[in-house]
Amino acid sequence: MRATYHIKRFLLPVCMIAAGILLGCQTAETTQAGTVGVDRDQRFALSSAEVNKAADQAYDKTMAQAKKKGVLNRNPEQVRLIREISNRLIPATAAFRKDAPKWKWEVNVITSKEVNAWCMPGGKMAVYTGLIEQLKATDDELAAVMGHEIAHALREHGRERASQQMAQQTIIGIGAALLGIGELGAGLVNVVADVTVGLPYARNFEREADRIGVELAARAGYDPRAAVTLWQKMIKVGGGGPPEILSTHPAPAERIEDLKEYSAKVMPLYKKANR
Repeated sequence: MRATYHIKRFLLPVCMIAAGILLGCQTAETTQAGTVGVDRDQRFALSSAEVNKAADQAYDKTMAQAKKKGVLNRNPEQVRLIREISNRLIPATAAFRKDAPKWKWEVNVITSKEVNAWCMPGGKMAVYTGLIEQLKATDDELAAVMGHEIAHALREHGRERASQQMAQQTIIGIGAALLGIGELGAGLVNVVADVTVGLPYARNFEREADRIGVELAARAGYDPRAAVTLWQKMIKVGGGGPPEILSTHPAPAERIEDLKEYSAKVMPLYKKANR
């Protein structure tokens, strides 16, 4: 009974502190809704400037390591192809953010069997050769992947997730101190915070990136329906489950149906781009 009272006694101040942290996050509009209509409210505890600065440093370090290992931009033809696709996608970002085409974009290719690609905050990208070689991806399918990754940067999902993690860690630290629990207990609280706060947002992030990605591809003159065939290839390569690049929520069947719906919605943009 005393233990229960002890927890209840400190639960209210912990919740009040948590609410204060979350309310302290600023609501900001990162992108226009576009044809696909992505307009979820977002909250940030970190500024774009500090996140982009950290991303630049992380990117430079990653590229330096790849260069040292001899896996950076080894195949000139692959580099040419990836940069050609990115050069068509980047101007299309203006439909969502007027500032985005002027970002300091950088796109490199890393030789690896890993089926992966990513775009850091601020427009620093990497595409792995496993994506090209293992999937035998078409230009349209590569544009689907790259459009998806660029969408994460446009929506500042990295900044949003970092803000969430910062708030969670602060809450956990305060809660653990108030409740007098040790490292194991704090770790458990961390897991609970992740599955109750993190996962729903992860689902939103992926859905938004899928939808914005097909619009970017369509505006750049790439067939948005390739996002569906790409996903189907991903599942086959993953042996029934997708590789890490597409392993988060939503579930494969749900995701394919959503991609079909939104790729159809942006088909007029694709046809207009190819007139």
